Amino acid sequence: MKTTVLFLCLLTVLGAPGRALAESCISTACHTQISGLKYRHAPVEGGECSTCHVQQGKEHPVKGGKTFKIAGGGKELCVGCHSGIAKQKVVHPPVKEGDCLSCHKPHGGSGRYLLDVGPDLGALCFSCHDQAPYKKKYVHGPVAEGTCLACHSPHDSANKFLLKDGMKELCLGCHEDFAKEMKTAKRVHSPVKDKPCTSCHDPHSGDYRYLLKEKMPDLCMGCHKNLDQRLKASKGTHKPVLEGKGCSNCHSTHFSKEKGLLIGEQKEVCLGCHGSDKVGNPALKNIAQELSGKKQQHGPIAKGRCDGCHDPHASNYGRLLTGAYPDGFYAAYRDGAYGLCLKCHDKNLLTFKETTMYTKFRNGDSNLHFVHVADRSKGRTCRTCHEIHASSGDALVATEGTRFGKWKVQTRFKKTATGGGCAPGCHKPYQYDRQKPIDYTAK
Repeated sequence: MKTTVLFLCLLTVLGAPGRALAESCISTACHTQISGLKYRHAPVEGGECSTCHVQQGKEHPVKGGKTFKIAGGGKELCVGCHSGIAKQKVVHPPVKEGDCLSCHKPHGGSGRYLLDVGPDLGALCFSCHDQAPYKKKYVHGPVAEGTCLACHSPHDSANKFLLKDGMKELCLGCHEDFAKEMKTAKRVHSPVKDKPCTSCHDPHSGDYRYLLKEKMPDLCMGCHKNLDQRLKASKGTHKPVLEGKGCSNCHSTHFSKEKGLLIGEQKEVCLGCHGSDKVGNPALKNIAQELSGKKQQHGPIAKGRCDGCHDPHASNYGRLLTGAYPDGFYAAYRDGAYGLCLKCHDKNLLTFKETTMYTKFRNGDSNLHFVHVADRSKGRTCRTCHEIHASSGDALVATEGTRFGKWKVQTRFKKTATGGGCAPGCHKPYQYDRQKPIDYTAK
């Protein structure tokens, strides 16, 4: 009886079918750790140890020696079953070198795919890859979770960097809402349309929000070099360009239905800051309140174009104006002094003492604009009588008065079919008429 049992045990170890051999390998005191593996290699799970191991000696185990060898050499053994690996253009270096065991455990592991890691592959990948580029202030979600395989193929790929798909297609595979909106967008930023997402974003981690490769506006200026030069050369710069989210305070960085990739209609974007008493220190002027309920708006504003007078980025003129406009109450007309207004308005309005065509503000042929502006000592600026943005009066005449120090000068302007009149605090009441001029020489 004892002889029979001994014979069966030897048969199991030396020459019985693979399943029996495997059960013996795992059940003996030698390889018990294999039975405790959560995920086992298919041959191990199937009890086919002889698929990979070949016995050389009759006795096993042998102290100080080996009686089994690997059936084949490294990569060749794996390829015998895993024949579809390393066939594409880009091959992971360990795969190319046949070092499968640098990542995989031959019998099984605590994680799937014969890995000794769980869902977080960071520890495994960082055994070769330097961690520093992946540990910056802002980390891409898949990287933070260690799911490298969300973007990369571990063995081979048709794409650079072992990406599972083309760069843009890969990004949009997760950013589905972005992809959907971009398809119907009227305007798409040229880098988004023509270049990979990594032109602006780091795919792993970065020092700046949104994984940007540089801070705003430096990133944008890399392409918008003319604007960069203008920002550096100008006396004044629009604060949103340099603060907070930078360019993206006003512009959509990817796509938009508006010109200039604005995040909304131009006037509404501007009023997002210039439409409150609580923005800025000191607070910005509340232009929304200034426009509210007014019968007339200045032409550019009526068209929703604040940039008709203001440069949204930088300017050498006060209030980011696009041309010269005197800041004080008195400023006689001279060439260049009213460059902003005269981009739209005919300068003959101010240069001809007498005219019948350049202005309706005249007493007969006497040009009353010239009278008010040409005086070398006290020529008045346009704002003396006109509102800049909006007014309830005709021709944007200020109905609420113009600030003169602490005093508001009322115009008390009244229009007639052929002229009009005013009675401001700065002079006595005057009337004018284009057809029947009033003679003040004897008064």
